[in-house]
Amino acid sequence: MTTTPATPDTHATPDTHATLVIGATGTTGRRVTAGLVAKGRRVKAAGRTPTPQPGAQPVRFDWNEPATWTGALDGVDRVYLVPPTGSPDPAEVMLPFLHLARGAGVRRAVLLSSSAIPAGGPAVGRVHERLPGLFEEWAVLRPSWFMQNFAGSAPHARTIRDDGAILTAAGDGRVGFIDAEDIAAVAVHALTDGQAPNTDLILTGPQALSYADVAAIVTEVTGRPVVHRRLTFEELRDRWAAEIPLEFATMLAAMDRAIADGAEDRTSDTVERLTGRPPGTLRAFVEREVRAAVSH
Repeated sequence: MTTTPATPDTHATPDTHATLVIGATGTTGRRVTAGLVAKGRRVKAAGRTPTPQPGAQPVRFDWNEPATWTGALDGVDRVYLVPPTGSPDPAEVMLPFLHLARGAGVRRAVLLSSSAIPAGGPAVGRVHERLPGLFEEWAVLRPSWFMQNFAGSAPHARTIRDDGAILTAAGDGRVGFIDAEDIAAVAVHALTDGQAPNTDLILTGPQALSYADVAAIVTEVTGRPVVHRRLTFEELRDRWAAEIPLEFATMLAAMDRAIADGAEDRTSDTVERLTGRPPGTLRAFVEREVRAAVSH
C-alpha cells in the first residue's frame, strides 16, 4: 500500500495541538484518553456532559448540537471518532462535523466502526467511505464484538446475572471477541504514530468462539452455570425493539444472523502487529471483569 511520508513536524505537533476524543467516557473513549495521556499527549475529553479525567481537558460535545462542535475543535489537530449511539444513519451528523473539523485544522482522524460494516455499508459505513477524501491521515478501526458486552450493564451481562443465559440469534457462528483495552491500544497507535495507517483495520481477539464457547468459559471461571439460549432472528429483533428503535433493532438482529452464517469467524494479527503485544483472551477478560459480578 502506498502511503504519504510523515511530515517533518509530526513529532512536534502534539506539543502544541490536542487530540479530541469523542465519547471520552465510553468503553473505548476513556481507555483511549488514558492511553494518550500516558504518552504525554494533550487531550480534550469530549462528551455531552464534560467529565474530568486525569490529565485531560473536559469539553462539552454533542453530535446533535452543532453549536458545541467549534469549541471542541479549538486547538485540535487529530480526533478519535465514536459515532452517535443508536443512530441508524450517523453520517447525517458526522459528515458535517468532519467537514468543519478539516476546515478547523484537523489533519488526522481515527474512526471507530465495526468488523461487520464495510466501507460504503450501512450506518457508519458511509462515514468510513468518505473519510479518506476528507483527511490525508486516517484510520478506520473495525473491531469484532467487544468482550465488554459480557460485563457491567451490557445486555448480555444482565441476562448472565439474571437468567444464567446468553441470548442470541447467532446459532453456532463464531466471533473473534476483542477486549476494548486492545481496541484502545490500536487507536492510540493510530493517533500518535509518525505515519497514520491510512487504511481500515480488522481487530479481533486471539480466538474465534461461539456463544456456547463463551457460556462454557463463563461457567468454568465463575462457577455459575451459564448457557447459550438460541433465538430466531424475529425473536431477537423484537426483544431489542422493546428498548431501541425498530430500524436499529433490525440491524442488530441481522448482525447476529450474519454471525450464524460465518461472517465473523476469523482472527487477525492487527493488535499484535501494531502494539507489539498479543490481544487478551476471553478467559482472562472473564477472570478480570466478570467473575466477581456473577459468582456471588
